[in-house]
Amino acid sequence: MQSVKLSKHEILRILLGVVGVFIYAFGMNFFIVPLGLYSGGFMGICQLIRTFLVSVLKLDLGSFDIAGILYYILNAPLIYMAYRMMPKIFVGKLIVIATAMTLSLSVIAIPKEPLIDETLTNCLIGAIISGFGMGTYLRSGCSSGGTEIIGIYFIRKKPNASIGQVNLCVNAVIYSICLIFFNVQTVVYSVIYSVVSSLVMDKIHTQNIAVEAIIISKVNNDVIEDQIMEKLQRGITYWDGYGGYTGDKSKIMYTIVSKYEVPTLRRIVHEANPQAFVVFKEGLAVNGNFVKRIE
Repeated sequence: MQSVKLSKHEILRILLGVVGVFIYAFGMNFFIVPLGLYSGGFMGICQLIRTFLVSVLKLDLGSFDIAGILYYILNAPLIYMAYRMMPKIFVGKLIVIATAMTLSLSVIAIPKEPLIDETLTNCLIGAIISGFGMGTYLRSGCSSGGTEIIGIYFIRKKPNASIGQVNLCVNAVIYSICLIFFNVQTVVYSVIYSVVSSLVMDKIHTQNIAVEAIIISKVNNDVIEDQIMEKLQRGITYWDGYGGYTGDKSKIMYTIVSKYEVPTLRRIVHEANPQAFVVFKEGLAVNGNFVKRIE
């Protein structure tokens, strides 16, 4: 894999992603693990394997959580998958975040007893903190691997698929296993954690919100087009327009981006033509060749 030169802005995004990972791990290790609850996705699979190693094989790990190491091991083939189909910079960030996930889950000590006596309170606090952490690193254009990579693979094969659908299928398997081997209370609180953390994550992560952008510009239009296609990899439709009052000719450019990409689009337009008129509209239902991303 060729080296990639990172801008200062991209480096800051990666650092923010690492901070998000540590926030996630803090919520998980301090509030969720002491309750014996299980996350969804690949982390939930790793937690089940950890429980098997501790309960069945009697492996004494003390306060060390081997789930982080297992997460890295299971992610290895997915990192290779990402290398085959994703941009190099995304793969690099994936390796950084997956490594940070393993380290943070391993070094953050797990309390022997829940910090708060009430199980539901612990569950909700842990879900809010972990969900905020996940949303933070996803918003930074980073990925921790797992079902996110599998979801991207299916999206490319079937545009109507989504990462949420993959998560739902994996979670159904995880919580079915929990229902067989553990009590109903464990399953119920685990589901509560999964739902609340997902809701919080969605509030922070805005990649799945489509935004319509209409740009009306008189100068440097070729620069705007080139920058949108280069930096956002989004297509543009444009036509000629005329000012109703002045009669001046202008170009009208139309594109659809994710909500997360809006600041970049604003910056592109402002640098090329500060006088350009831009309209954004959220809440679109988009079908067809619109690429869903997390990077």
